[in-house]
Amino acid sequence: MKPHLSKLQPYPFEKLRQLFAGVTPNPRLHEIKLSIGEPQHATPAFIRDALTANLGGLASYPTTLGSGELRAAIVAWLERRYALSGIDAQTQVIPVNGSREALFAFAQTVIDPSRGYTPLVVSPNPFYQIYEGAAYLAGAEPRFLNTLPANDYAFDFAALSEAEWRRVQLFYVCSPGNPTGKVLSLDDWQQLFALADRYGFVIASDECYSEIFFAEDRPPLGALQAARLLGRGHERLVMFSSLSKRSNVPGMRSGFVAGDAATLHSFLLYRTYHGSAMNPAVQAASVAAWSDESHVVANRRQYAEKFSAVVPQLADVLDTALPDAGFYLWARTPISDSDFARRLLADYNVVVLPGSYLARTAQGVNPGDGFVRIALVAPLADCVEAAERIRSFISEL
Repeated sequence: MKPHLSKLQPYPFEKLRQLFAGVTPNPRLHEIKLSIGEPQHATPAFIRDALTANLGGLASYPTTLGSGELRAAIVAWLERRYALSGIDAQTQVIPVNGSREALFAFAQTVIDPSRGYTPLVVSPNPFYQIYEGAAYLAGAEPRFLNTLPANDYAFDFAALSEAEWRRVQLFYVCSPGNPTGKVLSLDDWQQLFALADRYGFVIASDECYSEIFFAEDRPPLGALQAARLLGRGHERLVMFSSLSKRSNVPGMRSGFVAGDAATLHSFLLYRTYHGSAMNPAVQAASVAAWSDESHVVANRRQYAEKFSAVVPQLADVLDTALPDAGFYLWARTPISDSDFARRLLADYNVVVLPGSYLARTAQGVNPGDGFVRIALVAPLADCVEAAERIRSFISEL
């Protein structure tokens, strides 16, 4: 990995720190931080209780594959959530320490740089920067498919040439998308599966925002669910999920990978050497979390209330709208996104993230330019006040 470390760009929040250097926020207003996707709703008491009740597990080494009870709870959730059946808890599910570390490590087991060409890793653009870092440190090159509002944030598969498609070994999908909130449709999945079948690459579906949506009868479509609906198996397909957003436990670092047994067999071997087994107390708390839906429904209602209050206020002054799912607003700015963020902090003490920090220039366009990502993770009152401050800020531009 060492020869590739110099290719890594600073993380978006390091860029934000540099952008804000020398800025003194308005001291008359308290800070409202909407820049990072860190859930701020309370962790349910029953999850905390399960964690502390199982601290005795700290006296033993956990296995990389996790407990049978945890894997069974994950399989049961997959069956309830996506109407799946026949998921093998022994071979098709691996608990992981949050989706972030797994999304990164997964590339190390998929990418093969010994085939006589430099492999490609494809991802949406804007994107979660872990995808790019994982590609570089696995000895591959990233390729970005711009997702733009003009075509409803759909992938433009034609942006890659035939020669490039033949070099693709891994395709990262994020649905619901970060930062756009776009959910892939069944037609989108069908096109992607056809490409994977033609060129033989692996699909890694990042679904960590899947449980933040607005209509209880219309949950976002998942990758494994799409495969079932299209009458196919899970060949070269894996999904990543997490409790962080679903259950408000980002510090617990708990998630899972599920899907193709052959691909996960290699991933498990890698993880056995990587030393990434989940804490036994966290496993017990995770069983409790995956086994309960009432707290997830209540969590969604809190986000829905914030979006209902904030979107009408901001849509009057910014080009933004309710996303398909997730807890981000992706808003077009009347001035450059970095200037917008810096001046908003200085004048109104609201922190948002410039969209250009979440994207790379591809096909001559940085699709994050002129946008900001607004994470509605703060309490309702703060989100409403932030919207009011943003309206005042824009009126002064």
